[in-house]
Amino acid sequence: MVTRQQLGPWVEHFRAAGYAPLAPGWPGEPDTVTSAREHPEAVADVGIDDATAHFAQIIDALPAAPIIVGHSFGGLITEKLLGEGRGIAGVAIDPAQIKGVLPLPLAQLRAGLPALGNPANLHKAISLTSKEFRFGFGNAVSEQESDELFEQWTIPSPARPLFQAAAANFVPHSQAKVNTGNADRGPLLLISGLEDHTVPDVVTRSTLKQYRDSTAVTELRQFEGRGHSLTVDSGWKDVADAVLAWLADQGL
Repeated sequence: MVTRQQLGPWVEHFRAAGYAPLAPGWPGEPDTVTSAREHPEAVADVGIDDATAHFAQIIDALPAAPIIVGHSFGGLITEKLLGEGRGIAGVAIDPAQIKGVLPLPLAQLRAGLPALGNPANLHKAISLTSKEFRFGFGNAVSEQESDELFEQWTIPSPARPLFQAAAANFVPHSQAKVNTGNADRGPLLLISGLEDHTVPDVVTRSTLKQYRDSTAVTELRQFEGRGHSLTVDSGWKDVADAVLAWLADQGL
């Protein structure tokens, strides 16, 4: 994953648009890239419910319900929190697959292999190589930009959520389950990059179908030529502006 420090441009962009953004990290995540790389054990073994409870606690301490925005597993957690009635709206960008999503493209399997390839990784935080990052995150940008993003921002990620999502459809009470039928929740925007290897567009489209029984607003925005790095690469502002435009359409 990338550190919350890389979200600085998003924070400033949303602040300039009149919002009061917060960018909390995962439970246990160190404050700097260097420290996160030196101490992978700080986030090791953190699961989906652990992270969801962490962010729920932050939300519950706020004076008003927020708009929740998350990327990858942060997108899945955004869906969970919104389904629980927290938040007035949610934006899930390239969200990890929730329970009920069936497509499992080969590209996604390859992108997850660094963690899923060894069952012993379940309790560890895994660091990608620059080559693995290039395939899973930076495939839609130049090799130079991918390498620069890798060197500057990547930090170890807990493997447990990957295992939980991969096994979700075989586990009765999976932590990747989302209350997709909640008709009283706020509006939800799903965003996908059409070149994403880690969460391919077909997965996000299947996620959208999981909400077919809810009358709450659920929409999908697809970005051509964008991969999993779309929130942090040189095209991040296009995505951020699309989110702001959608929020304006919702009157938020």
